[in-house]
Amino acid sequence: MNSPENAGPNLSGQNAPEDGFIPLPKKQLVLTMAGVMVALFLASLDQTIVSTAMPRIIADLEGFDRFTWVTTAYLLASTTVLPIVGKLSDSYGRKWFLISGTVIFLGGSVLAGLSQDMTQLIIFRGIQGIGGGTMMAFAFIAMADLFPAGERGKYQGMLGSVFALSSIIGPTLGGFVTDQLSWHWIFYINIPLGIPVIALFVVFFPQITPATREHRLDYAGIVALVLSVVSLLLALSWGGGQYDWVSGQVLGLMIFGSVMVLVFIVVESRAADPIMPLWVFRYPSVSVSLVVTSLSGFGMFGVIVFIPLYFQGVLGASATNSGSFLTPMMLGIVVGAIISGQALSRLGAHYRLQGLIGLGIMAAGMLLLSGMSADTSFSRAVGNIVLMGFGLGMTFPVDTLVVQNSVPRRVLGVATSSLQFFRSIGGTLGLAILGSVVTSRFATALSGSVPESVQQVIPSEKLAAITGDPYALLSLEAGAQLEQSFESIGPEGIGLFSEFMDVLRQALSSAISDVFLISLAMVIAAWVVTLFLKGIPQGDQSKIRPKDRPEDGQPRDPLVVAARPD
Repeated sequence: MNSPENAGPNLSGQNAPEDGFIPLPKKQLVLTMAGVMVALFLASLDQTIVSTAMPRIIADLEGFDRFTWVTTAYLLASTTVLPIVGKLSDSYGRKWFLISGTVIFLGGSVLAGLSQDMTQLIIFRGIQGIGGGTMMAFAFIAMADLFPAGERGKYQGMLGSVFALSSIIGPTLGGFVTDQLSWHWIFYINIPLGIPVIALFVVFFPQITPATREHRLDYAGIVALVLSVVSLLLALSWGGGQYDWVSGQVLGLMIFGSVMVLVFIVVESRAADPIMPLWVFRYPSVSVSLVVTSLSGFGMFGVIVFIPLYFQGVLGASATNSGSFLTPMMLGIVVGAIISGQALSRLGAHYRLQGLIGLGIMAAGMLLLSGMSADTSFSRAVGNIVLMGFGLGMTFPVDTLVVQNSVPRRVLGVATSSLQFFRSIGGTLGLAILGSVVTSRFATALSGSVPESVQQVIPSEKLAAITGDPYALLSLEAGAQLEQSFESIGPEGIGLFSEFMDVLRQALSSAISDVFLISLAMVIAAWVVTLFLKGIPQGDQSKIRPKDRPEDGQPRDPLVVAARPD
């Protein structure tokens, strides 16, 4: 292991130790951590800053049936790139991948801000996602590079806090900028923060060279991974919305994606240097953590995206206020993450217990969220999301530490990024499924609830448009135009307008409640799976079951080619 004395500002040419961490001088460590945390801040900021601006974006660019794709595109791209950059960083080092990811992220931000229609915005958000996924992957990997195992808990908790802090600022800032300027500016604000981050990485991020070995890039694995993930997520996103579930487009993508998953497994089992080594998933602690994080990610992103829609569309809050109402939830995440991280560092690796407690609290909060209606008070709604946020925060450090303390250092990057990959998979699947649910449930709830007197006032084609897109609840301009249509019939029109708006709110509230119920089911499933979690004491791989532990630096999985040099 390198000593602190020998670890200068640039570790270029030095090999990363197989076990342990890379000690840095205090100044370099502080500045490196500052850059890492700001990078994570930016990447996670763009997951939440868009949520409160979405109603305005929908009203401006239209496309309610595709609005979840503005977030899904970001998550889809970041999800796909996670295991790729994780593996590449294990093979070739981390520094320049991180810098490149930040540059791509900033370029995507500029393009997203210049978008003139929903299609452009979705595409440019995908470019952002490639960069954002790279930044998020390296943020969590860096904790294992820079700190010993016993200290990682509190720093992973700090990363969770950074994620939550960005979420606190994101909705509020997004709402304020949207109300005061325009939604285009929510993307431009990344630039003044991103440029200094690049400078910090260039100067201070250590150039750590992995142990010398021949590397053969797994092109076939990369192609199979991209095709499988993109195909399956496209099918789930389009199903029930843009296309019927039994349509040729959806079924074709589902079949093709499933075939590519099988191809990926075969390719990875035979590759000399696979992009995602399959033997890593044979660690019981790793496999359980991946399932738990994907299920909880499903529920997490469901809440983050649909809570602002509830506050604005059902309770009538402005974009700015809906962001402000999310702040207590994010504070709950901060407190939960800090408490959990400190507990893991000070009290030991009680992974299963903390995971069960966090998921239990999260499930209780979601249960309360699912019971909300158009008559729910703001204070009650805020209390529910605070409880949910605290439970979510407690789960943040757990799964990451389990994975990092269970695998050999030479696969630390791919193992950590795989965890983020499965979390993003869960979130992306959640958005795809939940977006379809809220669209169909809103139409169903509204179709049988519109009074006949209202149907006589609103033309059938306009009523059909409202059924597919509740723009009248999300846009002041659209609401004013609809109100004028009612006022044109006389004094009784005002009463009919108020009645119709109540029907819209009840229908949207019912649809969002169904979303929270589905998210609750996923969190309960995650709690059950956590019962099987058997954590490894911090930094002690001797507790890994012999049949799962690589010996002499090589995995014992027969599917892996063991002849390659290490």
